[in-house]
Amino acid sequence: MKEKGRKVIATNRKARHNYTILDTYEAGIALVGTEVKSLREGKASLVDAFATVDHGEVWLRGLHIPEFSHGTWTNHAPRRTRKLLLHKREIEHLVGKSREGNQTLVPLSMYFSDGKVKVELALAKGKQDYDKRQDLARKQAEREVTREVGRRVKGMR
Repeated sequence: MKEKGRKVIATNRKARHNYTILDTYEAGIALVGTEVKSLREGKASLVDAFATVDHGEVWLRGLHIPEFSHGTWTNHAPRRTRKLLLHKREIEHLVGKSREGNQTLVPLSMYFSDGKVKVELALAKGKQDYDKRQDLARKQAEREVTREVGRRVKGMR
């Protein structure tokens, strides 16, 4: 089976800065027609989004999909709670891990895969301020090393 490329709709850029990603899952999402049309226009925001597990079902809250521009009275509510579609064993695993301790479910990105909307969901642990500073310092050091290697290869130094 030939896999088509992903068309990314939205990403949560702050998620990797604010959380340590422990595990990722791909989940489908239950949407209404005007939401899909709005997503095809590339409009969505994962900034305040998070997922919860309620009564054996996973729900995505805080996701903003603006109303479809050509919609009528059938338009959707922009910030409604949407159901995520996962296998039962994945949901049980998520429930066990989230109860285990200080872990949360954060959406990392939303994309089209073979015409279906998917959400990349991460089991994550919140970072402290000093962890964030250490990560930024490490990334900056790596950038400087690669920059210097590039200069030496080009014969600039």
